[in-house]
Amino acid sequence: MSKQQTSLFRKVWSSWMSVPLWLQIMIGMLLGILTGIGFGEQATVLKPIGTLFVNTIKMLIVPLVFCSLIVGVTSMQDTAKMGRIGFKSFAFYLGTTSIAITVGLAVGHFLQPGKGLDMVAEPAEQVVKAAPSVMETLINIVPTNPIAALASGQILQVIVFAVALGVALVLIGDHGKPAIKVFESLAEAMYKLTDMVMKLAPYGVFGLMAWVAGEYGIGMLMPLIKVIAAVYIGCLLHIVGFYSIVLTVFAKLNPIQFFKGISNAIAVAFTTSSSAGTLPASMKCANEYLGVNKKISSFVLPLGTTINMDGTALYQGVTALFVAQAFGIDLSWVDYITIILTATLASIGTAGVPGAGLVMLTLVLTTVGLPLEGVALIAGIDRVLDMARTVVNVSGDLVATTVIAKSEDELNVEHYNAGVEESAEIAEKLKS
Repeated sequence: MSKQQTSLFRKVWSSWMSVPLWLQIMIGMLLGILTGIGFGEQATVLKPIGTLFVNTIKMLIVPLVFCSLIVGVTSMQDTAKMGRIGFKSFAFYLGTTSIAITVGLAVGHFLQPGKGLDMVAEPAEQVVKAAPSVMETLINIVPTNPIAALASGQILQVIVFAVALGVALVLIGDHGKPAIKVFESLAEAMYKLTDMVMKLAPYGVFGLMAWVAGEYGIGMLMPLIKVIAAVYIGCLLHIVGFYSIVLTVFAKLNPIQFFKGISNAIAVAFTTSSSAGTLPASMKCANEYLGVNKKISSFVLPLGTTINMDGTALYQGVTALFVAQAFGIDLSWVDYITIILTATLASIGTAGVPGAGLVMLTLVLTTVGLPLEGVALIAGIDRVLDMARTVVNVSGDLVATTVIAKSEDELNVEHYNAGVEESAEIAEKLKS
């Protein structure tokens, strides 16, 4: 290769690496589809590239969930001052997350986004097993050998052990701090490794989409449009329907005033697709427009950014059913319960992870034995879905903050009921 060619290659590579990851993934998806349509069945030789990417995601699941769950549980150390508020927040977030994934499953069941795709999983993935009873499911959640559960990837058992260990580390006080620091360090390393693996996503998605398009043709595009529609419909139902009920029933507040007050945070969430990046806007909305005391918002909102994943959980429900329908796999009601439990408990530790949606989807699919090839179908449209689910996550954080503040008598109701402009004026007077 000549110096000119080398220089040109470096410029092209530098330009490519400056493109946002989500756009790289979408380009990879489009190129994969075009390659599959253009070369037909010959494009199936590219599938190993995608399989390698899927294997790297599999590699992350157990250590990522284990370490990040422990860090998520142990982050609530100050039980003397924030015990009651922490418990309310924790219970609220887990409760709404379980309802969100139920909404996602319901939407996926009625809209059937994967129906008619008729994909075929690899033989190793097609394992027919009898559905266990409820009692067997509950008994098997608790591992008899945690090390074996970690080694064999029994996700629900890993989650239960990690939560129990995290609680124990908090209860032993100072003696647990060295171990907590170790797990915090390991969690940071796993977050970084996840970031590294996600950089392979454009190439993995290209390989798998080329295989899917070559094997199944252009007819695969319509189900993807249906997935986007299903996720957005589910998110709208959860925000406008469920959150309005929560505000009306539990806090006796007008939901219209709430949605007016959080409009700025919703706009930031939709455009940035980042709950953490929206946190400053959320704090401003809670304090200046909703009348929430800073003592409440400064604790509940950051906690929600860490553990609340209503939007992502809803997305898991829709996309898990999409994959099951696309591969013609019937899920039992026990599988539905398992999906709800897995996504709800996993939300404790993976909310702040880059690529959390895809990692959690892989986790859910693994737990109920669905083919991981389905991840590639979702990865290409993940950015579009991420915009909607981030809005739900941020809205859920603010609903929790408002409801908990009301229950603790830390909400200025007059401030809340004022218009946006009047609320800002009230906030300025309170500051002065």
